[in-house]
Amino acid sequence: MSFAETHGTVLAFDLGLKRTGVASGELSIGIAHPLTVIQAGSSEERLIAIARLVAEWRPVLLVLGLPTHADGSEHEMTRVAKNFARKLESRFNLPVFLVDERHTSTAAESELHARGIHGKKNKALLDAVAAQLILQGFFDARLTA
Repeated sequence: MSFAETHGTVLAFDLGLKRTGVASGELSIGIAHPLTVIQAGSSEERLIAIARLVAEWRPVLLVLGLPTHADGSEHEMTRVAKNFARKLESRFNLPVFLVDERHTSTAAESELHARGIHGKKNKALLDAVAAQLILQGFFDARLTA
Protein backbone atom coordinates (compact mmCIF):
# COMPACT_ATOMS: atom_id res chain seq x y z
CA MET A 1 0.00 0.00 0.00
CA SER A 2 1.78 3.13 -1.12
CA PHE A 3 0.41 6.62 -1.35
CA ALA A 4 2.63 9.68 -1.22
CA GLU A 5 0.06 12.07 0.27
CA THR A 6 0.38 12.63 3.99
CA HIS A 7 -2.69 14.78 4.47
CA GLY A 8 -6.16 15.12 3.03
CA THR A 9 -9.58 13.64 3.55
CA VAL A 10 -10.30 9.98 2.89
CA LEU A 11 -13.74 8.48 2.34
CA ALA A 12 -14.29 4.76 2.93
CA PHE A 13 -17.15 2.50 1.96
CA ASP A 14 -18.64 -0.74 3.26
CA LEU A 15 -20.43 -1.80 0.08
CA GLY A 16 -23.76 -3.56 0.32
CA LEU A 17 -26.42 -4.31 -2.26
CA LYS A 18 -29.01 -2.15 -0.45
CA ARG A 19 -27.00 -0.10 2.05
CA THR A 20 -23.46 1.24 1.84
CA GLY A 21 -21.75 2.51 4.95
CA VAL A 22 -19.54 5.56 4.64
CA ALA A 23 -16.74 6.76 6.91
CA SER A 24 -14.35 9.68 6.73
CA GLY A 25 -10.95 10.47 8.11
CA GLU A 26 -7.89 12.64 7.66
CA LEU A 27 -4.61 11.09 6.51
CA SER A 28 -2.45 13.22 8.82
CA ILE A 29 -4.40 12.19 11.93
CA GLY A 30 -5.23 8.60 10.98
CA ILE A 31 -8.52 8.41 12.84
CA ALA A 32 -11.70 7.22 11.10
CA HIS A 33 -15.24 8.35 11.92
CA PRO A 34 -18.58 6.91 10.78
CA LEU A 35 -20.26 9.37 8.41
CA THR A 36 -23.50 8.09 6.89
CA VAL A 37 -25.28 5.19 5.22
CA ILE A 38 -26.31 5.37 1.58
CA GLN A 39 -29.59 3.62 0.76
CA ALA A 40 -29.43 2.69 -2.92
CA GLY A 41 -30.98 -0.03 -5.00
CA SER A 42 -28.59 0.25 -7.93
CA SER A 43 -24.93 0.90 -8.56
CA GLU A 44 -25.80 4.11 -10.40
CA GLU A 45 -27.89 5.46 -7.49
CA ARG A 46 -25.01 4.63 -5.17
CA LEU A 47 -22.52 6.44 -7.42
CA ILE A 48 -24.74 9.54 -7.54
CA ALA A 49 -24.88 9.62 -3.73
CA ILE A 50 -21.11 9.12 -3.55
CA ALA A 51 -20.62 11.94 -6.07
CA ARG A 52 -22.39 14.29 -3.65
CA LEU A 53 -20.08 13.18 -0.84
CA VAL A 54 -16.98 13.53 -3.03
CA ALA A 55 -18.04 17.07 -4.01
CA GLU A 56 -18.63 17.99 -0.36
CA TRP A 57 -15.62 16.31 1.29
CA ARG A 58 -13.08 16.55 -1.59
CA PRO A 59 -11.17 13.38 -0.68
CA VAL A 60 -7.63 12.67 -1.89
CA LEU A 61 -8.37 8.94 -2.05
CA LEU A 62 -11.12 6.39 -1.50
CA VAL A 63 -11.07 3.13 0.44
CA LEU A 64 -13.42 0.23 -0.26
CA GLY A 65 -13.89 -2.83 1.87
CA LEU A 66 -13.11 -6.07 0.04
CA PRO A 67 -15.34 -8.90 1.23
CA THR A 68 -14.00 -12.44 1.16
CA HIS A 69 -14.72 -15.74 2.84
CA ALA A 70 -13.15 -16.24 6.28
CA ASP A 71 -10.25 -18.12 4.65
CA GLY A 72 -9.61 -15.20 2.26
CA SER A 73 -11.04 -16.88 -0.83
CA GLU A 74 -13.22 -14.81 -3.13
CA HIS A 75 -16.99 -15.01 -3.58
CA GLU A 76 -19.58 -13.09 -5.62
CA MET A 77 -19.45 -9.92 -3.46
CA THR A 78 -15.64 -9.87 -3.87
CA ARG A 79 -16.13 -9.54 -7.61
CA VAL A 80 -18.88 -6.93 -7.12
CA ALA A 81 -16.58 -4.87 -4.89
CA LYS A 82 -13.65 -5.07 -7.32
CA ASN A 83 -15.91 -3.97 -10.16
CA PHE A 84 -17.28 -1.12 -8.02
CA ALA A 85 -13.71 -0.04 -7.16
CA ARG A 86 -12.97 0.30 -10.89
CA LYS A 87 -16.12 2.39 -11.32
CA LEU A 88 -15.11 4.66 -8.43
CA GLU A 89 -11.62 5.11 -9.84
CA SER A 90 -12.79 5.99 -13.34
CA ARG A 91 -15.70 8.18 -12.26
CA PHE A 92 -13.87 10.27 -9.65
CA ASN A 93 -10.29 10.03 -10.94
CA LEU A 94 -9.09 9.18 -7.43
CA PRO A 95 -6.96 6.30 -6.19
CA VAL A 96 -9.08 3.53 -4.68
CA PHE A 97 -7.57 1.16 -2.11
CA LEU A 98 -9.21 -2.18 -1.38
CA VAL A 99 -9.02 -3.24 2.26
CA ASP A 100 -9.82 -6.67 3.68
CA GLU A 101 -13.15 -6.32 5.46
CA ARG A 102 -13.40 -9.78 6.99
CA HIS A 103 -15.16 -9.60 10.36
CA THR A 104 -15.78 -5.81 10.23
CA SER A 105 -19.57 -6.17 10.40
CA THR A 106 -19.26 -8.48 13.40
CA ALA A 107 -16.82 -6.09 15.09
CA ALA A 108 -19.09 -3.12 14.30
CA GLU A 109 -22.07 -4.90 15.82
CA SER A 110 -20.07 -5.74 18.96
CA GLU A 111 -18.95 -2.12 19.27
CA LEU A 112 -22.51 -0.81 18.98
CA HIS A 113 -23.79 -3.36 21.52
CA ALA A 114 -21.03 -2.32 23.92
CA ARG A 115 -22.27 1.26 23.63
CA GLY A 116 -25.85 0.18 24.36
CA ILE A 117 -27.09 0.69 20.79
CA HIS A 118 -29.47 -2.11 19.82
CA GLY A 119 -32.34 -2.87 17.43
CA LYS A 120 -33.24 -0.39 14.68
CA LYS A 121 -30.70 2.16 15.90
CA ASN A 122 -28.04 -0.53 15.54
CA LYS A 123 -29.11 -1.37 11.97
CA ALA A 124 -29.01 2.29 10.96
CA LEU A 125 -25.43 2.72 12.20
CA LEU A 126 -23.95 -0.71 11.55
CA ASP A 127 -22.77 -0.12 7.99
CA ALA A 128 -21.25 3.28 8.81
CA VAL A 129 -19.36 1.80 11.76
CA ALA A 130 -18.19 -1.08 9.54
CA ALA A 131 -16.88 1.53 7.05
CA GLN A 132 -15.14 3.25 9.97
CA LEU A 133 -13.40 -0.01 10.90
CA ILE A 134 -12.36 -0.55 7.28
CA LEU A 135 -10.89 2.95 7.12
CA GLN A 136 -9.19 2.60 10.50
CA GLY A 137 -7.60 -0.62 9.22
CA PHE A 138 -6.29 1.30 6.21
CA PHE A 139 -4.85 4.04 8.45
CA ASP A 140 -3.29 1.52 10.84
CA ALA A 141 -1.68 -0.40 7.95
CA ARG A 142 -0.09 2.85 6.70
CA LEU A 143 1.54 3.36 10.10
CA THR A 144 3.13 -0.09 10.08
CA ALA A 145 4.18 -0.02 6.41
